[in-house]
Amino acid sequence: MRIKLPKTRATLAGPGTRLYADPTPSPDETSFQIDNTSAQYYNSPYYLAHMNQVQPFPASQSGVPAYLELQDFVPTEVLDAINSAGRITFHAVGDTGAAKGVPATAIANEAGVADAMTADVQSGGVGGPAFFFHLGDVIYNFGEAQYYYDQFYEPFRDYDRPIFAIPGNHDGMVFGATSATQQVPTLEAFVRNFCAETPGPSPDSGGLVRTVMTQPGVYFTLDAPYVSIIGLYSNVLDSGAGVISSQGGKFPAVGNAQLAFLQSELKRLKPDRQAGKRAIIIAVHHPPASVDAKHGGSLGVETDLDSCCQAAGLWPDVVLSGHAHLYQRFTRVVNGKQTPYIVSGSGGYAATPPQTAAPKAPYTIGDTTLEVDPIVDFGYLTITTDAKTLSITFKTASKGVVTVRDSVNVDLTQAQIVSGTHAPSVGSARPRPAPVQKKKGKKK
Repeated sequence: MRIKLPKTRATLAGPGTRLYADPTPSPDETSFQIDNTSAQYYNSPYYLAHMNQVQPFPASQSGVPAYLELQDFVPTEVLDAINSAGRITFHAVGDTGAAKGVPATAIANEAGVADAMTADVQSGGVGGPAFFFHLGDVIYNFGEAQYYYDQFYEPFRDYDRPIFAIPGNHDGMVFGATSATQQVPTLEAFVRNFCAETPGPSPDSGGLVRTVMTQPGVYFTLDAPYVSIIGLYSNVLDSGAGVISSQGGKFPAVGNAQLAFLQSELKRLKPDRQAGKRAIIIAVHHPPASVDAKHGGSLGVETDLDSCCQAAGLWPDVVLSGHAHLYQRFTRVVNGKQTPYIVSGSGGYAATPPQTAAPKAPYTIGDTTLEVDPIVDFGYLTITTDAKTLSITFKTASKGVVTVRDSVNVDLTQAQIVSGTHAPSVGSARPRPAPVQKKKGKKK
């Protein structure tokens, strides 16, 4: 059952030619316009030859800042509502692409989450969630352009706000028919739809009105009132951990541009953070910490984040990730600062229990504590901050019913978590305790 949404309404128009939701949405999709056969590439010569290799990614646009201003994407009435309220609310989740299993079921899983987020926007009006920050894996199984209509534009055709995104590994995994030649360059479709030079209609939207986004590159910062989100790209490895740098020369194709970017952005934002004017969030698709043995934590990502934060003298208030197809919440303590590390890869592709025995929460290893049992269900995050406090709520959306399943509140002035609630996990029997998969991702 899908949430019922209005058949017609006035839609939000951003500055210039930016458009978001369709004024008269089409009927709900019940089958794919193009049959999704991309899973066959798991057996392709190219994938089998290169599955354990990272891919070079496209350079950011030259001559433009590495950050975006929300004011360039929403009309003044939305900004006025944010400033009047003294706080901002937005959505985040990853792994939305409907591609797994029976098409009608896959479509319903993603649509349930998209419709619930849309209902939040419509019920909140100009004071509702201001945007959606996608945590990667917009498209499955590989990021071909022909699947953008079925997996992105159609499900979110009612979502009347801008959608920013970092790529996930599947968005960059585009492989050719031979072991030597790719069909199209990695991230080509993602760049066309999210990193265009100018706003306008997408050739992949099937005629829906949402215009392409103009992010400066596959990694960037979004500056909004009371919050900045630094988005990073952790490359294409599916059965391994994320990679955001060369890791000391281990991955020369990746280079260290993202580390220079991250350190520079942390230094740029540091005065505002110290003055209590904005919260700082880092978003990266592969999670630094995860109890999912199939999509485990990434030591390399965590080490790179730590080195940049230490060099800049600024640590994030929250780290958001996807990749693992469930919800997990950790608290990491560094120099007394308590930071939530949230994994929400629950946007519609799959709801997958941990692949081996997982520890019973709370469970601590090193400086990181698993706070709640993993929640194996489709859902999304709603985040609110006034730069002094920050709250994160995880809601599940199943069969038209939206339920709050977990929440955490952070006092940003003291860098301490002040409260958190959760419901018991569902969907699987209680597993036996096992070490947190925090330092190394395991293969499928």
